[in-house]
Amino acid sequence: MTIKRALISVSNKEGLLHFAEKLAHHGVEIISTGGTKKALQDAGIPVIGISEVTGFPEIMDGRVKTLHPKIHGGLLAVRDNETHRTAMHENEISPIDLVVVNLYPFKETIAKEGTTFADAIENIDIGGPSMLRSAAKNHAYVTVVVDPADYESVAGELDGAGAVSEETRRRLAAKTFRHTAAYDALIAEYLTAAVEEEHPESYTVTYEKKQDLRYGENPHQKAAFYSTPLKNTLSLTDAEQLHGKELSYNNINDADAALSIVKEFVDPAVVAVKHMNPCGVGTGSTILEAYTRAFEADPVSIFGGIIAANTEIDEETAQKLSEIFLEIIIAPSFTEKALEILTKKKNIRLLKLDFTEGTGIAKKITTVSGGMLVQEEDVYGLDDANVTIPTKRQPTEQEWKDLKLAWKVVKHVKSNAIVLAKDEMTVGVGAGQMNRVGAAKIAIEQAGERAQGSALGSDAFFPMDDTVEAAARAGVTAIIQPGGSIKDEDSIKKADEHGITMVFTGVRHFKH
Repeated sequence: MTIKRALISVSNKEGLLHFAEKLAHHGVEIISTGGTKKALQDAGIPVIGISEVTGFPEIMDGRVKTLHPKIHGGLLAVRDNETHRTAMHENEISPIDLVVVNLYPFKETIAKEGTTFADAIENIDIGGPSMLRSAAKNHAYVTVVVDPADYESVAGELDGAGAVSEETRRRLAAKTFRHTAAYDALIAEYLTAAVEEEHPESYTVTYEKKQDLRYGENPHQKAAFYSTPLKNTLSLTDAEQLHGKELSYNNINDADAALSIVKEFVDPAVVAVKHMNPCGVGTGSTILEAYTRAFEADPVSIFGGIIAANTEIDEETAQKLSEIFLEIIIAPSFTEKALEILTKKKNIRLLKLDFTEGTGIAKKITTVSGGMLVQEEDVYGLDDANVTIPTKRQPTEQEWKDLKLAWKVVKHVKSNAIVLAKDEMTVGVGAGQMNRVGAAKIAIEQAGERAQGSALGSDAFFPMDDTVEAAARAGVTAIIQPGGSIKDEDSIKKADEHGITMVFTGVRHFKH
């Protein structure tokens, strides 16, 4: 389709003048509004004001300017329909062949600190989406552009063929409807949150592509990485990659799991993750102490794993990290010497992420066949729990420290989950088993002699006393679990029989 007449109205002026000059060179008549019109005029590009076309002034502070039959008739008319052509002739409507519009910056407005509700509402575009949808619907005759990145391809086709191909018009129409759908989804999300509607009758969200991935979970699966437009939680999408090749699908999943654990800690902490489960967690007075304990927790599984640290990586720690193969290291920062050491390993990925950003509660979306599940992120901590101690013996100060560590970590282990902790580190992790005693046996076997004097954390209650019995045989002295089983008394008696102190939290942490 040849382009004789274009309507341009953009908030993003990037590349605009060069593109408009191209259109003018091809003899295209340009219609424009407001600031766009002024920018074109200042550049010496011939332009017609919207009011000259409609015969009606822009009113209500510009809220009403393009919502007019002479605009939408020119966009929606089916050019080879006799009735439409007659209506255009009778009403002095000329066709519009190209629409270049991007919308009021709603996302940028609500992202600003201190934005009022009134400011947000004022930045909801009405005329822009209407023109875009009209043009995209009628893409058999109209070319529609919402992204400055598409200026070059459209101009190239005009230079080469003097017209825009049907394939390009259809591709741009699809992109336009994605654009307006995303815009509306963001508005809907903002207003839904404003009225505190938790689970509306329809759930509209939008994501922006961050990167294409080489493949998904396996090489035969296609994949891409998307991020939410606005984030209020600690997010891997905000990380700055300092070194290494692109992240893979599995890297991203594992790194996200590591972040979700390490953000539980205030003191220096290091988390090692493999296949979305922690294989070692350590804390200490320094990041080196924390890493040493995370490594010693499971020196076999950490190989090829993901490391997340909540404080700066220094030279000493970097030297230790460089001694084994790791896929990713995530930290708030790296010293210059640490970077010098770690960047010598070409296959390692180094990610810098500000841990002070994003303290909100995220919505977790899980897809199922034909649908999805939505829930709040599990941020329930021990300080929120109604803690009781039903056993005869109270925990010692050291046992409390170990219990708290086990409880923080077990929340992030696939159910059924058991974690053993001792002296500021995990010593055994049993993940994803079909029964709880099976998970306990794995954690105990991994801990070996280190199970003596350790604390055991369970993500859910004990349906019978067999887990307590297994823990006692291994030398566990303290247990933390939700409680709430009809056979709680059996577990309490078994704990008392072996001198084990047991804490009930009243809350479970299933993770499927």
